Amino acid sequence: MKRCFIAFMFAAGLLASCSDGGKMSLPIHLGEETDTTNVSADSASLQDELIAGEPMSEAVDELFDDFIFNFASNRRLQMERIKFPLMVIAGDKTDSISRSKWKMEYFFMKQDYYTLIFQSQQEMEQLNDTSLQEAVVEKIFLDDDLVRQYHFSRRSGRWMLYEIRDQLLPRNPNAAFLAFYKQFVADSLFQHESLAAQIDFSGPDPDDDFQQIEGMITPDFWDAFRPDFPMGMLYNIVYGHPQSPTGQKILVLRGIANGLEVEVTFQLQHGRWKLVKLTT
Repeated sequence: MKRCFIAFMFAAGLLASCSDGGKMSLPIHLGEETDTTNVSADSASLQDELIAGEPMSEAVDELFDDFIFNFASNRRLQMERIKFPLMVIAGDKTDSISRSKWKMEYFFMKQDYYTLIFQSQQEMEQLNDTSLQEAVVEKIFLDDDLVRQYHFSRRSGRWMLYEIRDQLLPRNPNAAFLAFYKQFVADSLFQHESLAAQIDFSGPDPDDDFQQIEGMITPDFWDAFRPDFPMGMLYNIVYGHPQSPTGQKILVLRGIANGLEVEVTFQLQHGRWKLVKLTT
Protein backbone atom coordinates (compact mmCIF):
# COMPACT_ATOMS: atom_id res chain seq x y z
CA MET A 1 0.00 0.00 0.00
CA LYS A 2 1.24 3.45 -0.81
CA ARG A 3 1.59 5.50 2.36
CA CYS A 4 2.70 9.08 3.03
CA PHE A 5 3.16 8.61 6.77
CA ILE A 6 6.55 6.90 6.85
CA ALA A 7 7.94 9.68 9.03
CA PHE A 8 5.33 8.85 11.64
CA MET A 9 5.91 5.11 11.91
CA PHE A 10 8.39 5.33 14.79
CA ALA A 11 5.88 7.28 16.83
CA ALA A 12 3.13 4.92 15.80
CA GLY A 13 5.16 2.02 17.12
CA LEU A 14 5.62 3.78 20.45
CA LEU A 15 1.89 4.26 20.68
CA ALA A 16 1.19 0.54 20.26
CA SER A 17 -0.74 -0.92 23.17
CA CYS A 18 -4.03 -2.72 23.63
CA SER A 19 -6.92 -2.13 21.25
CA ASP A 20 -10.02 -0.11 22.15
CA GLY A 21 -12.79 -2.11 23.69
CA GLY A 22 -15.16 -2.49 26.55
CA LYS A 23 -18.75 -1.52 27.20
CA MET A 24 -20.16 1.70 25.85
CA SER A 25 -22.97 3.86 27.03
CA LEU A 26 -24.50 7.05 25.72
CA PRO A 27 -23.52 9.81 25.58
CA ILE A 28 -20.66 8.24 23.62
CA HIS A 29 -17.10 8.58 24.84
CA LEU A 30 -15.14 9.81 21.85
CA GLY A 31 -11.49 9.86 21.03
CA GLU A 32 -8.47 8.83 23.05
CA GLU A 33 -8.74 5.88 25.43
CA THR A 34 -7.56 6.38 29.02
CA ASP A 35 -5.45 3.22 28.88
CA THR A 36 -1.87 4.34 28.27
CA THR A 37 -0.07 1.05 28.77
CA ASN A 38 3.66 1.48 28.07
CA VAL A 39 3.14 5.13 27.10
CA SER A 40 3.41 7.81 29.78
CA ALA A 41 1.35 11.00 29.50
CA ASP A 42 4.52 13.08 29.06
CA SER A 43 5.97 10.85 26.33
CA ALA A 44 2.61 10.70 24.50
CA SER A 45 2.42 14.50 24.58
CA LEU A 46 5.99 14.79 23.29
CA GLN A 47 5.25 12.32 20.49
CA ASP A 48 2.23 14.37 19.45
CA GLU A 49 4.29 17.55 19.41
CA LEU A 50 7.02 15.94 17.30
CA ILE A 51 4.53 14.48 14.85
CA ALA A 52 2.56 17.73 14.61
CA GLY A 53 5.77 19.51 13.66
CA GLU A 54 6.34 17.31 10.64
CA PRO A 55 5.49 19.02 7.32
CA MET A 56 2.45 17.46 5.65
CA SER A 57 2.82 16.10 2.15
CA GLU A 58 0.51 17.59 -0.44
CA ALA A 59 -0.30 14.00 -1.44
CA VAL A 60 -1.96 13.27 1.91
CA ASP A 61 -5.43 13.73 0.38
CA GLU A 62 -4.91 11.64 -2.77
CA LEU A 63 -5.66 8.25 -1.23
CA PHE A 64 -7.93 7.85 1.77
CA ASP A 65 -5.53 5.32 3.32
CA ASP A 66 -2.73 7.90 3.27
CA PHE A 67 -5.03 10.45 4.85
CA ILE A 68 -6.45 8.26 7.62
CA PHE A 69 -3.02 7.13 8.81
CA ASN A 70 -1.89 10.75 9.01
CA PHE A 71 -5.20 11.74 10.63
CA ALA A 72 -4.71 9.09 13.34
CA SER A 73 -1.05 10.06 13.91
CA ASN A 74 -1.00 13.84 13.74
CA ARG A 75 -2.96 15.79 16.36
CA ARG A 76 -2.69 19.06 14.48
CA LEU A 77 -3.98 17.57 11.25
CA GLN A 78 -6.80 15.79 13.09
CA MET A 79 -8.04 19.01 14.67
CA GLU A 80 -7.89 20.76 11.30
CA ARG A 81 -9.84 18.01 9.54
CA ILE A 82 -12.90 17.72 11.80
CA LYS A 83 -16.02 19.78 11.14
CA PHE A 84 -16.82 21.18 14.58
CA PRO A 85 -19.22 21.03 16.24
CA LEU A 86 -19.12 17.38 15.19
CA MET A 87 -22.51 15.69 14.94
CA VAL A 88 -22.87 12.43 16.89
CA ILE A 89 -25.96 10.39 16.02
CA ALA A 90 -27.16 7.32 17.92
CA GLY A 91 -30.59 6.07 16.88
CA ASP A 92 -33.03 8.94 17.28
CA LYS A 93 -30.65 10.87 19.53
CA THR A 94 -28.37 13.57 18.12
CA ASP A 95 -25.60 15.27 20.07
CA SER A 96 -22.55 17.25 19.10
CA ILE A 97 -19.03 17.58 20.40
CA SER A 98 -17.09 20.82 20.41
CA ARG A 99 -13.47 21.34 19.51
CA SER A 100 -12.54 21.84 23.17
CA LYS A 101 -14.10 18.50 24.18
CA TRP A 102 -12.56 16.38 21.42
CA LYS A 103 -9.85 13.90 22.41
CA MET A 104 -7.27 12.51 20.01
CA GLU A 105 -8.63 9.49 18.09
CA TYR A 106 -5.82 7.09 17.27
CA PHE A 107 -8.05 4.44 15.68
CA PHE A 108 -5.92 1.32 15.11
CA MET A 109 -2.57 3.04 15.65
CA LYS A 110 -2.37 1.65 19.20
CA GLN A 111 -2.21 -1.89 17.88
CA ASP A 112 0.08 -3.45 15.28
CA TYR A 113 -2.60 -4.38 12.73
CA TYR A 114 -6.00 -3.45 11.41
CA THR A 115 -8.75 -5.32 9.61
CA LEU A 116 -10.77 -4.75 6.45
CA ILE A 117 -13.81 -6.58 5.07
CA PHE A 118 -14.35 -6.76 1.30
CA GLN A 119 -16.86 -8.59 -0.86
CA SER A 120 -14.66 -9.08 -3.92
CA GLN A 121 -11.20 -8.50 -5.34
CA GLN A 122 -12.70 -5.71 -7.44
CA GLU A 123 -13.88 -3.95 -4.30
CA MET A 124 -10.35 -4.17 -2.92
CA GLU A 125 -9.11 -2.11 -5.86
CA GLN A 126 -10.88 0.93 -4.38
CA LEU A 127 -7.92 1.20 -2.01
CA ASN A 128 -6.02 2.86 -4.87
CA ASP A 129 -8.89 4.96 -6.22
CA THR A 130 -7.89 8.63 -6.05
CA SER A 131 -11.37 9.74 -7.17
CA LEU A 132 -13.15 8.59 -3.99
CA GLN A 133 -15.17 11.28 -2.27
CA GLU A 134 -16.68 9.31 0.64
CA ALA A 135 -15.26 6.84 3.16
CA VAL A 136 -16.39 5.42 6.49
CA VAL A 137 -14.12 4.04 9.22
CA GLU A 138 -16.00 1.48 11.29
CA LYS A 139 -15.21 0.32 14.82
CA ILE A 140 -17.10 -2.95 15.17
CA PHE A 141 -17.75 -3.88 18.80
CA LEU A 142 -18.75 -7.53 18.50
CA ASP A 143 -19.45 -8.00 22.21
CA ASP A 144 -21.71 -4.94 22.33
CA ASP A 145 -23.47 -5.55 18.99
CA LEU A 146 -22.60 -2.00 18.00
CA VAL A 147 -20.78 -0.35 15.11
CA ARG A 148 -19.39 3.16 15.47
CA GLN A 149 -19.03 4.82 12.07
CA TYR A 150 -16.80 7.80 11.34
CA HIS A 151 -18.04 9.45 8.13
CA PHE A 152 -15.41 11.25 6.04
CA SER A 153 -15.97 13.28 2.88
CA ARG A 154 -13.50 14.89 0.51
CA ARG A 155 -14.61 18.39 -0.36
CA SER A 156 -12.53 20.93 -2.22
CA GLY A 157 -9.81 18.28 -2.34
CA ARG A 158 -9.56 17.87 1.45
CA TRP A 159 -10.72 14.89 3.51
CA MET A 160 -12.76 15.92 6.55
CA LEU A 161 -14.61 14.09 9.33
CA TYR A 162 -18.19 15.34 9.25
CA GLU A 163 -20.22 12.94 11.37
CA ILE A 164 -20.17 9.99 13.75
CA ARG A 165 -22.99 7.46 13.84
CA ASP A 166 -23.62 4.60 16.24
CA GLN A 167 -25.37 1.72 14.50
CA LEU A 168 -26.80 -1.46 16.00
CA LEU A 169 -24.83 -4.36 14.58
CA PRO A 170 -27.88 -6.10 13.05
CA ARG A 171 -28.39 -3.01 10.85
CA ASN A 172 -24.90 -3.22 9.36
CA PRO A 173 -24.60 -4.67 5.82
CA ASN A 174 -22.06 -7.18 7.19
CA ALA A 175 -24.27 -8.20 10.12
CA ALA A 176 -24.81 -11.84 9.13
CA PHE A 177 -21.13 -12.42 8.45
CA LEU A 178 -20.07 -10.66 11.65
CA ALA A 179 -22.42 -12.81 13.73
CA PHE A 180 -20.81 -15.84 12.11
CA TYR A 181 -17.30 -14.46 12.64
CA LYS A 182 -17.93 -13.84 16.35
CA GLN A 183 -18.72 -17.54 16.84
CA PHE A 184 -15.99 -18.63 14.42
CA VAL A 185 -13.20 -17.06 16.50
CA ALA A 186 -14.67 -18.04 19.89
CA ASP A 187 -15.60 -21.68 19.27
CA SER A 188 -12.85 -23.98 17.96
CA LEU A 189 -15.29 -26.78 17.13
CA PHE A 190 -17.51 -24.42 15.17
CA GLN A 191 -14.40 -23.06 13.43
CA HIS A 192 -13.41 -26.51 12.18
CA GLU A 193 -17.00 -27.18 11.09
CA SER A 194 -16.83 -23.95 9.07
CA LEU A 195 -13.82 -25.00 6.99
CA ALA A 196 -14.22 -26.10 3.38
CA ALA A 197 -13.15 -29.67 2.62
CA GLN A 198 -10.18 -28.19 0.75
CA ILE A 199 -8.82 -24.71 1.43
CA ASP A 200 -6.83 -22.90 -1.24
CA PHE A 201 -3.54 -21.74 0.22
CA SER A 202 -0.91 -19.29 -0.98
CA GLY A 203 2.04 -18.10 1.07
CA PRO A 204 5.77 -17.36 1.09
CA ASP A 205 8.15 -20.21 0.42
CA PRO A 206 10.11 -20.83 3.66
CA ASP A 207 13.13 -21.77 1.55
CA ASP A 208 13.00 -18.75 -0.79
CA ASP A 209 11.83 -15.31 0.33
CA PHE A 210 11.15 -14.28 -3.28
CA GLN A 211 8.84 -17.16 -4.14
CA GLN A 212 5.27 -18.05 -3.24
CA ILE A 213 3.96 -21.55 -2.72
CA GLU A 214 0.42 -22.58 -3.59
CA GLY A 215 -1.55 -25.63 -2.66
CA MET A 216 -4.44 -27.00 -0.67
CA ILE A 217 -5.02 -27.37 3.06
CA THR A 218 -7.42 -29.89 4.52
CA PRO A 219 -9.15 -29.25 7.88
CA ASP A 220 -6.80 -31.75 9.54
CA PHE A 221 -3.87 -29.37 8.98
CA TRP A 222 -5.75 -26.10 9.62
CA ASP A 223 -4.31 -25.48 13.09
CA ALA A 224 -0.79 -25.44 11.67
CA PHE A 225 -1.67 -22.61 9.28
CA ARG A 226 -4.40 -20.76 11.19
CA PRO A 227 -3.66 -17.04 11.68
CA ASP A 228 -4.40 -15.22 14.91
CA PHE A 229 -7.90 -13.84 14.43
CA PRO A 230 -8.83 -10.69 16.38
CA MET A 231 -11.68 -10.98 18.85
CA GLY A 232 -13.95 -8.46 20.54
CA MET A 233 -13.42 -5.58 18.13
CA LEU A 234 -12.68 -5.22 14.43
CA TYR A 235 -11.99 -2.25 12.22
CA ASN A 236 -13.32 -1.82 8.72
CA ILE A 237 -13.07 0.91 6.11
CA VAL A 238 -15.88 1.37 3.62
CA TYR A 239 -14.46 3.02 0.51
CA GLY A 240 -17.08 4.96 -1.45
CA HIS A 241 -20.47 3.33 -1.78
CA PRO A 242 -20.41 -0.33 -0.69
CA GLN A 243 -21.60 -3.09 -2.98
CA SER A 244 -24.81 -4.93 -2.25
CA PRO A 245 -24.22 -7.90 0.09
CA THR A 246 -22.86 -10.97 -1.70
CA GLY A 247 -22.09 -14.56 -0.79
CA GLN A 248 -18.39 -13.81 -0.31
CA LYS A 249 -16.36 -11.97 2.30
CA ILE A 250 -12.62 -11.32 2.25
CA LEU A 251 -11.22 -10.55 5.69
CA VAL A 252 -7.87 -8.75 5.48
CA LEU A 253 -5.52 -8.53 8.46
CA ARG A 254 -2.91 -5.92 7.62
CA GLY A 255 0.17 -5.05 9.67
CA ILE A 256 0.77 -1.36 10.30
CA ALA A 257 4.56 -1.22 10.49
CA ASN A 258 5.70 -4.72 9.57
CA GLY A 259 4.26 -5.12 6.06
CA LEU A 260 2.53 -8.38 6.93
CA GLU A 261 -0.82 -9.16 5.35
CA VAL A 262 -3.25 -12.07 5.59
CA GLU A 263 -6.36 -12.57 3.45
CA VAL A 264 -9.03 -15.05 4.51
CA THR A 265 -11.86 -15.70 2.07
CA PHE A 266 -15.26 -16.99 3.18
CA GLN A 267 -18.10 -18.09 0.91
CA LEU A 268 -21.75 -18.72 1.67
CA GLN A 269 -22.44 -22.35 0.78
CA HIS A 270 -25.90 -23.84 1.28
CA GLY A 271 -26.73 -21.14 3.80
CA ARG A 272 -23.51 -21.51 5.83
CA TRP A 273 -20.30 -19.53 5.72
CA LYS A 274 -17.25 -21.61 4.84
CA LEU A 275 -13.57 -20.62 4.89
CA VAL A 276 -12.33 -21.46 1.40
CA LYS A 277 -9.03 -19.61 0.94
CA LEU A 278 -6.03 -18.43 2.97
CA THR A 279 -3.36 -16.11 1.59
CA THR A 280 -0.41 -15.10 3.78
